[in-house]
Amino acid sequence: MRQVERKKGKDKVAAVLMLCFCLIALTSIFTIKASINKISNSANDVPVTKKTTTDQDKDADDQKKGQESDKSEEASASVPIVDSNKQSSKSNSFKLPIDADKGKVSKKYSMDMVIYNSTLDQYMTHPGMDIEAPQGTSVKAIANGTITDIYTDDAYGITIEITHSNGYISKYSNLSTDKLAEKGDTVKQGQVISNVGQTALYESMEPTHLHFELMKNGDLCNPAKFIKY
Repeated sequence: MRQVERKKGKDKVAAVLMLCFCLIALTSIFTIKASINKISNSANDVPVTKKTTTDQDKDADDQKKGQESDKSEEASASVPIVDSNKQSSKSNSFKLPIDADKGKVSKKYSMDMVIYNSTLDQYMTHPGMDIEAPQGTSVKAIANGTITDIYTDDAYGITIEITHSNGYISKYSNLSTDKLAEKGDTVKQGQVISNVGQTALYESMEPTHLHFELMKNGDLCNPAKFIKY
């Protein structure tokens, strides 16, 4: 009898334990399921990253700079290239000191090589261009300017010096007279300043001519680069 009662007691304990186990298992299942649902909902609620106003402004600025750069390159490509030599020649347009139909070059400018001087019977440099013309032929200013000196040179005779713009100075020597102009006079291009003479001691054995020199910023220039006969 006691054994039967003990067995029943054990069965009751086993049933209670089994029930507790089932309850624990069910509780765990519901807890896990709730956690899974919570994680899923949280994932769906995560906000999508959007550009801030600062980012948008930065992109707009970059785009604008790119467009401006393209426009700048197009503008640079369309700018014409200026030939400085042509521009300089145009801005310093000189006329002939003696009309083309009345004069011709008889001796060239030569400062790099000595040439023969028939009057002195020796080879020497020549700082100007000799333009042969009949005595009394009009000598004209090659450009607008101011007469800054009139004198008689020991080598090249009566000389008139005209200062022009852009650092140019023209010199007219072997003239017949210094009475047609005065120092300080303002002259126009093509204005007669004197006549061809024969006052140059260094070139007195040569045909009558104008000894013409041109300087730029104090340095001698080859007149043939500026006036053509």
